[in-house]
Amino acid sequence: MKALLDNIVWNALAGPQARFAEGTGAARRYARGFSPIVGFADQARPDFSALAPHCEPDEHFYCDGWSGAAPEGWRIDAETAMFKMVWESPMPERDEAPDAVRLVPAHYAQALALAELTKPGPFGPRTPELGEYFGVFEGDRLIAMAGERMHAGMLRELSGVCTHPDAQGRGHARRLMAKLVRRQMQRGETPFLHVMSANATARRLYARMGFADYREVVVRVVSRETGSEGRPSG
Repeated sequence: MKALLDNIVWNALAGPQARFAEGTGAARRYARGFSPIVGFADQARPDFSALAPHCEPDEHFYCDGWSGAAPEGWRIDAETAMFKMVWESPMPERDEAPDAVRLVPAHYAQALALAELTKPGPFGPRTPELGEYFGVFEGDRLIAMAGERMHAGMLRELSGVCTHPDAQGRGHARRLMAKLVRRQMQRGETPFLHVMSANATARRLYARMGFADYREVVVRVVSRETGSEGRPSG
C-alpha cells in the first residue's frame, strides 16, 4: 500500500481521480479549478513534453519526487522539502467535531478565501469536490476547515487544514482532522498527509495525533516559459 504513496499524485490521477485529471499516459495534472498539482508515470524521468499541451505559461504547479535541472521550456520557481506522514494509531474513539458542517458548493467561495489567507498548500475553487470537507463556522463565517484531496487504493489524504488567524489556538483543526481520520478508518482507509519539512510545529502536532513519518521528498513549483512548447532537453 505504501508503494502507492511514493507516487501518490500519479496513482490518484491515473486511478480513482482520473475524472478530475487532464493529461496523457505519461503526465497528468488536476484539471483547472482544482489544486495545481502534476504527476508523472515515471517520477525519475518526468515527461514534461507530454504535460506541456495541458498547461498555460502563467500556471504554476506543485510536483514531487524528481530532481535535476528543469527541462527546456520549463523553469523551477521554488524548491523545498516535505514529509509524507501515515496514520499508524488506533481509530479515534469518538467524533471530536460533531457540530462541524459538511462543506457544499455554497461554501466553496469561503473555503477558497480561507485557504488564500492561511496558505495550507495548493488549493483551488473546486478542490472540495475531491472528498469530504468539513468546516467550523462562527455565525455565517467559516473559521476553520479540513478535508480530503488525493485518493489511491486505500490511501486517503487529509488536506486543506487551516484556521482563520482570529480563531487559532482553540483546537479546531485538530478536531476536524480527528473527525476525518475516524470517518476514513470506518471506511477501511488509511489516512495520510503532507507537511512541509520546515513546519516543525505542525509535524509535531501530527505525530502526537498518531501520524508517523513515511519519507521526506523534494517538492518543487514549476511553470512553463512563455512561448515554449515544453520540449525535453534530451
